[in-house]
Amino acid sequence: MVGMLAVSRAGHDRDVLYLIVREEGERVYLADGVHRTYAAPKKKNRRHIQTVRSGISPELMEELSENPADADTKIKRWIKLYQKQNV
Repeated sequence: MVGMLAVSRAGHDRDVLYLIVREEGERVYLADGVHRTYAAPKKKNRRHIQTVRSGISPELMEELSENPADADTKIKRWIKLYQKQNV
């Protein structure tokens, strides 16, 4: 699931689009590049999100972990591109 885009389905952040940056058991860690950064992702129960078909490649996820300073900018760009394509 890492690298997939996901929509929050429960909580105060309902209907917000995130990128899954990490997973541990039943929890996933989500970043949007604005309020939830790559360095401080939101922890969310897997049942409270819905993944979308689109995502990024494992190579791009490696690039994020190698250069976390640019990660938030790239995450924001990917989310914005997805939203433009799926209006």
